[in-house]
Amino acid sequence: MQGISRRKFLQAAGSLTVTFSIAGLPTLAQESGAKRLPGSLKAFPKVSSWIRINADDTVTLLIGKVELGQGILTAVAQICADELDVDIKRVEVISGDTFVTPDEGVTAGSASMPNCAPAVQQASAEARHILLDLAAKKLGVAPQNLSVSNGVITTNTGLRTSYGQLVLGEAFNREATGLIKPKALAEHKFIGKSTPRIDLPAKIVGDAAFLQELRYEGMVHGRVVRAAQRGGIVSVDTTPIEAMPGVLKVVRNGSFLGVIAAREEQAIAAAEALRGAVEWRKPSPFVAHDLVYDWLEKQPAQDSIVKDIVRRDSTPPASVVERAYLRPYQMHASIGPSAAIAEMKPDGVLVIDTHSQSVFWTMEAIARMLKMDKAKVRGRHFHGAGCYGHNLADDAAADAALLAVAFPGRRVRLQYSRADENCFEPFGPAMVVKARAGLDAEGGILDWQVDVFSTPHNTRPNREPGFLLAAAELDPPIKMPVPKNVPAPNYGAERNAIVLYDFPAHRVVTHFITAMPLRVSALRGLGAYGNVFATESFLDEIAHEAKADPVEYRLRYMKDERARAVISKAAEAFGWANFQKSAGRGRGIAFAQYKNLACYTAVALEVSVDPATGEIRVVRAVAANDSGHIVNPDGVENQIEGGIIQSLSWSLKEEVRFDAQRILSDSWAEYPILRFSEVPPIKVVQIDRPGAPYLGTGEGSQGPTVAALANAIFDAVGVRLRQLPFTPERVKAALNV
Repeated sequence: MQGISRRKFLQAAGSLTVTFSIAGLPTLAQESGAKRLPGSLKAFPKVSSWIRINADDTVTLLIGKVELGQGILTAVAQICADELDVDIKRVEVISGDTFVTPDEGVTAGSASMPNCAPAVQQASAEARHILLDLAAKKLGVAPQNLSVSNGVITTNTGLRTSYGQLVLGEAFNREATGLIKPKALAEHKFIGKSTPRIDLPAKIVGDAAFLQELRYEGMVHGRVVRAAQRGGIVSVDTTPIEAMPGVLKVVRNGSFLGVIAAREEQAIAAAEALRGAVEWRKPSPFVAHDLVYDWLEKQPAQDSIVKDIVRRDSTPPASVVERAYLRPYQMHASIGPSAAIAEMKPDGVLVIDTHSQSVFWTMEAIARMLKMDKAKVRGRHFHGAGCYGHNLADDAAADAALLAVAFPGRRVRLQYSRADENCFEPFGPAMVVKARAGLDAEGGILDWQVDVFSTPHNTRPNREPGFLLAAAELDPPIKMPVPKNVPAPNYGAERNAIVLYDFPAHRVVTHFITAMPLRVSALRGLGAYGNVFATESFLDEIAHEAKADPVEYRLRYMKDERARAVISKAAEAFGWANFQKSAGRGRGIAFAQYKNLACYTAVALEVSVDPATGEIRVVRAVAANDSGHIVNPDGVENQIEGGIIQSLSWSLKEEVRFDAQRILSDSWAEYPILRFSEVPPIKVVQIDRPGAPYLGTGEGSQGPTVAALANAIFDAVGVRLRQLPFTPERVKAALNV
């Protein structure tokens, strides 16, 4: 190393982190400071966990949340760029690498902005403060005599240095103090601006942006063969398959069965041959899809009261209204079937490339499944073509890991087929939501009760190997733990079953069923989609009986000013007061604050219904949304629009069909989704609240959309649909009653 200057070494190395041993600042965040740390920074208080300053004056931002299409990488890059005074093009974001980034848990529940964004903002502000202190000492001036522009620090006398020139080459391991204030709102250059998403260019031009498209030199290909429903292997002869062209290995562990081949088409052919060579034990029959609602109500359940406000006035209501609303099993239906790439390296480290939303937890579950040290299992997140929720990404990672362990030294790519994805993914659960209201003589609400009947909404690995599909197939099998409902305040089955309206009596009861006729887990919004469908449809039904305007009736019981604002804004932007009703055409509105703690969203729809065919056409959609302090308005709009479109697809078309033996919805023909031609024009009105907390947005519009759709259909043709999806057959059946 003789003759190499430190500067040249830094240029060659490309990236080192800054030392934060600064006189006058606390060496560690004391307890009082730690309590001030926002979001995920509490668990990972070292600034080095989040920020790296590179020798070329660029910044590397490290986050544990991952990009699912919700725009989190762009939003946190905007925040980091503002706080560090660098151009956003100089910020590189690394996310979801278990060996590199902080563990921020699962990217789910619209929690990225509330937890990750404040952590990035504070860490970046502290980094800038320390860099200015370093520059002041280097240039011999007071920190207040320094200014920063795009990472270049200048004195009032013209002396200058840059972030990269301040790199000292040691760990950036000072803990955040919580004492440094982020920039004032007036100083923001990127926050609040519609910045183009940094992940989109590669996806738009067709680069290998998704894990499904990733190809490594020397990579081999794997497929896994499973029974239509869980059942062990009675017998299998793998000898003919092992002799097939390109087949490198047939992997069997208990009932886990897979093939590895040199080329993908060879792996597919071998898997098909293997499927024909295995005899499976017949599983016990289970309830078919058209009987599942009765099944739910008859099952033993864990009953819990999640809200119970008793009316002070004990006067009996003048009338009582009761309704039941039904949500079917629905699938994530990821456009790209799940995949993973795994390699068992010579040093004993298993590296898994995955599009899992829970990279850290899933890697720990896989390590436990394989009886490996979790420090030897590295997960690296790559973008996937879908989805919001727990699809097969985690299972693909586990399957790839099992194949890679059996075939060390080569990258093994595991890819599912469309039928695999549709039949084996954990579905969004079916639900029965019963609503009951006691009314006064004028149709006002006195008593409000909601009963939710549902199986689990979350069986993510959560560090537990038993939630992985392959775990039960191994010898010995790993038993699935008994699922639990998501606790307050987020909830799972009863998410958004508690409404924000102020009723004299308000009771919500969950009937939580741990038995599962089908494998289920988190689908975007969890119970919120079904619960908002029920509660906002029910409220609309009561308003109609009271001969009240649906908007006025909602505002009558709403005290939350932010909720009132989005309801009023949505109605105003829709033109509610001036809507001209005509035959077969109607309007509907609905509202929810997602999880009662994230974004406020109201959606108004205009629909056209053809009574002869039962076809529903959504003419237009208008949404008003309050996500607190908006970082990227275009990103927020994308999420509200995307939620509306997905909810319309669920509500008009999507239902998992199955008989007593197998899943019938194994293709796009059997599980249709909304087409581009069916997407209505969408207008989104945003209420920005600079300085307010960041509120999650990604799951805010699904619930209000389905309820607004049901309400608009009723307004158009006078029939109330309470069972999803609203297919033409169900519309015609309702009209012919």
